[in-house]
Amino acid sequence: MFRKILIANRGEIALRIIRTCKRLGIKTVAIYSDPDLESKHVTSSDEAYRIGSGPPAESYLNIEKIVRAAKKSRVEAVHPGYGFLAENADFARACEESGFVFIGPSSKVLGNAANKFESKRFAKAAGVPVVPGANSEVQSAEEAVTEARKIGFPVLLKAAFGGGGRGMRIARTATELEKGFETARSEANTGFGHPELYVEKFLQEPRHIEVQILAGPRGRVVHLGERECSLQRRYQKILEETPSPALDTEKRKRLVSLALKLVRATGYQNAGTVEFVMSRDGKFRYLETNKRIQVEHLISEMVTGIDIVEQQLIMASEHRLDLSQNEIRFNGAALNCRINAEDPARGFIPSPGRVDRFVPPGGPGVRVDSALYDGAFVPEYYDSLVAKVAVQGLDRTEVIGRMKVALTEMIVDGIKTTIPVHQTILEDRKFLQGNYHAQFLDTLLSGWKPQGKIAPDEIAAVFFAIRRKMVTAPTLNLQTTDRRSRWRSILEETKVGKQALYVEGL
Repeated sequence: MFRKILIANRGEIALRIIRTCKRLGIKTVAIYSDPDLESKHVTSSDEAYRIGSGPPAESYLNIEKIVRAAKKSRVEAVHPGYGFLAENADFARACEESGFVFIGPSSKVLGNAANKFESKRFAKAAGVPVVPGANSEVQSAEEAVTEARKIGFPVLLKAAFGGGGRGMRIARTATELEKGFETARSEANTGFGHPELYVEKFLQEPRHIEVQILAGPRGRVVHLGERECSLQRRYQKILEETPSPALDTEKRKRLVSLALKLVRATGYQNAGTVEFVMSRDGKFRYLETNKRIQVEHLISEMVTGIDIVEQQLIMASEHRLDLSQNEIRFNGAALNCRINAEDPARGFIPSPGRVDRFVPPGGPGVRVDSALYDGAFVPEYYDSLVAKVAVQGLDRTEVIGRMKVALTEMIVDGIKTTIPVHQTILEDRKFLQGNYHAQFLDTLLSGWKPQGKIAPDEIAAVFFAIRRKMVTAPTLNLQTTDRRSRWRSILEETKVGKQALYVEGL
């Protein structure tokens, strides 16, 4: 096993990797940008190195500086986490050439699979169905329109080197496609360093379901079940669950067999996720392979009891996979909510700033992966994800109930978060029935307004109204119309006397 590794990432995923390393007796080296100086992943590591200012290009995307920090700290390996350089073949190659083990697929595998379009070709060759689309990258708007007419509108214009739901644009007509082409090229080049685009059929109301795999040497591959990822806003996942409520035993076997078939055919090694869309007719089509640990990996860990980061370290350091499929047991269900520093009442604009107070939820089956703490600073430069709240239980009903309680308990003061959005989802009838798809959330959130929240001026009005009433009345009957609000403990239909009066926020 490694004695010392560098973690080429930040925030909650860096902290999550550090925790497994501590348990295994592995020393950790953190890197940080100027805004992250006080970040929890920095203070939790054994060593930390400054790599630049706030913008990612000057810090977490700077291969030269990260490799220099690895050399200076004399680590044996580098864990990329997710995002930033996690799937960058040049970074993996730089690590390999400098004598460090890259904890993930080899630079050769990353290079072959970096282009999403080429990944689809591999899938086709392996006999795995893919989403209909162009047979080559499109070089102009005219060529894109020609390809779109072959497969039929609506279509998706996709960045060939995109990922994480970014670099995609819907076109329902030739005019929309022509207008959006140059913008899409520019976004692809800015976001991923490659302007290449391709055209793919836009499927109506598909489910987005992925399979977590662990692939060792000599073709040994196991899976940790599927994750349902259909709850998305603008292709960004918001909530994931396992198992998928859309799959029966037969469909699940079919999905897993396709994922394993593809992984074995490509010679992939380490942890990865094979993503599919399931159309309304129940057919699966390959979407892409994520060659890294996923944001939502924790729910697979919760239902299997397997530490995926630990398995990554074992496979990278000892070139073996000890797990067999027969050893893996699936226990109950799990649900993950991504808590972002965004203001959903103002179009989900980012909400960076200082966290005045952070209270994570607790209770049976609750796990919180976050680098927040009282006084933590959320920079403007990076992804808005600040916490992941996951719960596990005997079944989906118990899990949803536990998540409702967990989100009610959770407090993040000082910045806006998407907690109210998750609370809305958890109360929705179609979600409770498991009857949703990848475009469901756009409809649910159209015209959405937060419920059950009381503004500071309203808090003051409530406080002084209660105080005036107390002058003439020993008790006061109060009630609330929204039972999801965490104010219900003080505004429920109950008798509030002087001893019980407590108004938060004053």
